[in-house]
Amino acid sequence: MAKRVYFAFHYQDVVDFRANVVRKHNFTGGVETAGYYDHSIWEESKKNGDVALKRMINGELEGTSVTAILIGSQTFARRWVRYEIMKSIERGNRVIGVHINSIKGRDQITKPLGPNPLDHLGLLISNDGKKGTPIVWDGGKWIYYTDLDGFTIGEQPYEKRGKQFQLSHWLPVYDWVGGNGFNNFSSWIA
Repeated sequence: MAKRVYFAFHYQDVVDFRANVVRKHNFTGGVETAGYYDHSIWEESKKNGDVALKRMINGELEGTSVTAILIGSQTFARRWVRYEIMKSIERGNRVIGVHINSIKGRDQITKPLGPNPLDHLGLLISNDGKKGTPIVWDGGKWIYYTDLDGFTIGEQPYEKRGKQFQLSHWLPVYDWVGGNGFNNFSSWIA
């Protein structure tokens, strides 16, 4: 059965064509061939305000089981990508990162890999190990993430309780070109 995948990305990576290479890579034969449904929204929807955008993201995440973060040069710094990641974790989606700067852009040039958003986001684990409070790296220290409150998580082992961890501690990241994403994406989201 096909997975329902939500794609989180910086709109500039659509303009540069890289995000669409991943999103549309195996859709010529439809959903059955691709193995996933594309649930993503366009950044222009920001015109409706913060509350409306959160509702829209939450609605698009409904029915999905996987969130794929398409990592370009500035993805890590995008407020709404951060929200998409944290909300995906809160709802229990499998979350993966996919570096896309190794894909040739519209200009036929590749770029150095962008910073991993999962290194810039984290969770502070409660003392009982059952709640995660989102945190974000502000360039000098970890601060509380203000767009989403803490949420219930799978109980963490004793040694992780009361500590903070980058999301990259738990979540995998792949490179589209180096990891042969065209052929391996379906196994990454499995």
